[in-house]
Amino acid sequence: MTGTPRPPVSAEFPTRLLEGYNTFREGRLPRERARFEEMAENGQKPEIMVIACCDSRVSPEVIFDARPGELFVVRNVANLVPPYSPDGELHGTSAALEFAVQALKVRHIVVMGHGRCGGVHSYVRRLRNPTAEDALSPGDFIGRWMTLISPAAESLPAQDKEGDREYAERLAVASIRNSIENMLTFPCVNILHGRGQLALHGAMFDVQTGLLRTL
Repeated sequence: MTGTPRPPVSAEFPTRLLEGYNTFREGRLPRERARFEEMAENGQKPEIMVIACCDSRVSPEVIFDARPGELFVVRNVANLVPPYSPDGELHGTSAALEFAVQALKVRHIVVMGHGRCGGVHSYVRRLRNPTAEDALSPGDFIGRWMTLISPAAESLPAQDKEGDREYAERLAVASIRNSIENMLTFPCVNILHGRGQLALHGAMFDVQTGLLRTL
């Protein structure tokens, strides 16, 4: 006998989110209501795009104390930008990049990495010990996604007696630069950057100290 199908959406919305929304509704929303109404009427016009990691400790809106509508943010594992590849497959980060440049006409794009990035550290563990169990092993997507960091790793040989953590922190910085190079393979980015109409930036956020370093 077949049981009742489980609905795709749970009836119990997370309490923490409801509590946070109530705080927003009673505090920030009244203060910024006019801004929300203006954006609803005229659309968003951010001048800055931030490509950041999915890590829950690294929220660009919080780090940069941004108001609604100021930042166009895309987040993915390890803040990676793939090279231009119009192959008919689905590319979320590439689509967001194209939309930011062509539709929103942002003036700045910031790739923001962070210390102690789980994706980068897992990549390093796999690189140094291919048979080890790590976060890249299960699933259908994460291991493949993290191969985007391979060019950065190939350009950054490990130093003698350097531990995994030290190498991973250096690799995170090299990966930011590699993502910026990948951005320049997108014609819409390359053309506007060449004209001086689009600036590309890198930044590294330290989760422990809260310090931001621009590259």
